This record gives sequence, structure tokens and C-alpha cells, in this order.
Amino acid sequence: MTDVPLRTDWTDTLARGAAPDAEALRAHLRTIHHDHAGFTESCAMRCHDAEGRTSYAWLAEAVEPDRHRVLLDLACGSGPLLHLCHATFPAEMRLIGVDMSPDELALARARLPVGRAQLTEAQAQRLDAIGDGSVDVALCHWALTLMDPLAPVLEEVARVLAPGGRFAALVDGPAEAAPGYAAVHDLIYGHVQAELPAYGTVDLGDPRVRSSADLVELARAAFPGASVRVETGVVAMSGPAETLAQEAAGFFYAAFVLAPAARLRMLADLAGLLSDRAVAGPPTFAMPINRLVVDLA
Repeated sequence: MTDVPLRTDWTDTLARGAAPDAEALRAHLRTIHHDHAGFTESCAMRCHDAEGRTSYAWLAEAVEPDRHRVLLDLACGSGPLLHLCHATFPAEMRLIGVDMSPDELALARARLPVGRAQLTEAQAQRLDAIGDGSVDVALCHWALTLMDPLAPVLEEVARVLAPGGRFAALVDGPAEAAPGYAAVHDLIYGHVQAELPAYGTVDLGDPRVRSSADLVELARAAFPGASVRVETGVVAMSGPAETLAQEAAGFFYAAFVLAPAARLRMLADLAGLLSDRAVAGPPTFAMPINRLVVDLA
């Protein structure tokens, strides 16, 4: 492997001091998911909250199987949430998964029983394969923050949801909710900005999703008359510092733009940070999460 950083139209545009457009963002994300399919699941499945739930399990608790008969997993990725729903909810529940990455969808197809879910490659802004009012509950695990433009996504979710339907999304929570998260974020971004100084000046997706107040405002505009709430939680994992550093870094899209040698330096520094922060017991990495729940009238 040559020691070169990830190069896409998105990173090249950023390096020139310009703002990448939405298509450059989608191509950048597809490249990362092609090269590292399943990476989101790798970290998220190892993190649990104080009640022992993963972020997938907490999101799935928004489903009411006695009245939700058709479930959409928006940006389903490698299919961990669909697999959880398959294992948890009645076999009669219809499962639909949509993702723009063919590499992630291939992993989802491999893990689910043949025919158990309708899996479609599509952008979240255009859910053409799903009819109006045909979905009872739509879930989106940690992908809403990456979608640009966001308004068409919410409009499409509103279109496909049936009256009385529910939309629940897992997104980034406030950094201060998870001890040590800001330090991990800043260390990784410091290494990335040493290679690509403009990284972080433009967000991946719509930055309003990262603010609870702004997210509520967005949801109320997209779903008039709906009940909207945002709940905050924390998930964490513990283990040897070197292993923990690899898992934690794997959750940050920024880490994937580093060349291999630069990534190794970042991981060594991150392992040192996590080790230094350990007071009693093994090192721990904690992530703040918000769960948006929208109930249509």
C-alpha cells in the first residue's frame, strides 16, 4: 500500500479552499464505504449504554410491532439494524432497506435470510421505489448527519410515512454528554488538519442535525403538526488502549483521509490519550448520541 492520503473530489476541492458540493460529498462517502464497508457497525456494535443497549437497540425501541407492520431502514448500510429487527419483531413485519453504497448493501444481503428484506440502492433524497404512505415506521441510524441536501430527505420520509407513522433517527449528541469525547475528536481532527488544513471548515452533511434545537426545528418544518422529541444518551466501550484507539478512530470519517503512516501516528497518540485518561479499570471511549422521534398526527 502506498503511503498516500485518500483523494476524492471532495478532499481536492477542500484543499483548494473551496466548498465541495453535494455530489462531491456523496462520491466521497461512497469511496469510503467501498474501501471500508461495515466500519460503522464495527464500532457501534461494541458500544453500549448504561442499560447494556447498543445504539441500534435503542433506536429499534422506537418500533411498536403491534401497529408498525412496514419498517424502512434509511441508509441501512451493512444491515445490522435490519438484522436486529428481523430477529426481534414478528416475521410478518415487512422490512425495507435503502442505501446508496452497493458495497454496504452486499453485506446486508449476505446477513439476512433470502427475501426477508427489500434492499434498494438509492439516495435518501429520492425514494422512488417506495410508495406514498406505505411505511409505518422509518428508522435512520447515524446517517442523517451525512445527508446533503437534507430537506428533500425529510420530505421523502414524510411522503412515504402513513398517517400516524413514526420517524426515528440516531444522530450525534452533544459532545459534553460523553466524558472525553471532545478530546478524542480534537486529537483525530488535529492529525487530519495537519495533512488537510481545511478539513472541518465544511461539515459532512447538514450541521443543523448536530444541534438538538435545530434538529427539532427541522423536523417540525418537515412534519407539520407532528410530535417531535430528542433524547440524549451515551454509549461506550472499554478495552486495551491500542485496540480501543483503532475502534474509536474507525467511527470518524476524518480518520480515513489520512495516509497509512499518518494514521499510525494518530492511532499511537490516540492510544496514549485513552490510556492516560483511564483512572480505574481499562481505558474507555464514550460517544454522545441523540435519538430523534417524530410521531405523525
